[in-house]
Amino acid sequence: MAKSSKLVVAKKGRVLMVRRKRDGLWMFPGGQRRARESDRSCLRREIKEELPKLKLGPLKLWKEVKARKSRTGRRMSDAIFLAKKVSGQLKVGDKKEIDRAVWRKPRGARLTPTSRYIRDKLFPR
Repeated sequence: MAKSSKLVVAKKGRVLMVRRKRDGLWMFPGGQRRARESDRSCLRREIKEELPKLKLGPLKLWKEVKARKSRTGRRMSDAIFLAKKVSGQLKVGDKKEIDRAVWRKPRGARLTPTSRYIRDKLFPR
């Protein structure tokens, strides 16, 4: 199982992104898995915490990514889920962690390493 889960959803050429408050980097929403929590339930819980007004349709596992960060050597393990349908408002719930949520084009933002990997694989130039 992955250590964290991420959500990727695209609508009209834009993707759902959230901005981390601590460093201003943009990322696909999601977060850390808790003990005895499945990747899918982790993602649903994280979305409920970060974007409480957002309603998710069915989730499909796209890929599990395991890698090491080149600068720190830290291991990454993420379950990446795709959703075709979402509805509701982009109201930020966890304001300590996330300061903004928007639909934006996948290019032109400073992204976390995992989000950059996802963008490059799912939305190539």
